[in-house]
Amino acid sequence: MEVIFLATNPSKGDGHRNGALRDRTQVYNPKTETWTKRGPDGKFMDGKKDGTPFKGVTKER
Repeated sequence: MEVIFLATNPSKGDGHRNGALRDRTQVYNPKTETWTKRGPDGKFMDGKKDGTPFKGVTKER
């Protein structure tokens, strides 16, 4: 029998998230050239000044 070792996530509390947030999305606003984060209720939460997208947040189409 062959033993296969699967990849595992590191221990909890290491300071980062694995995978994307499921209840939040982000959308790009070309007028202001910023990315804006939308919460689970559909309301806008905050935006980024530097023009780069949020890490770990799903992009809307």
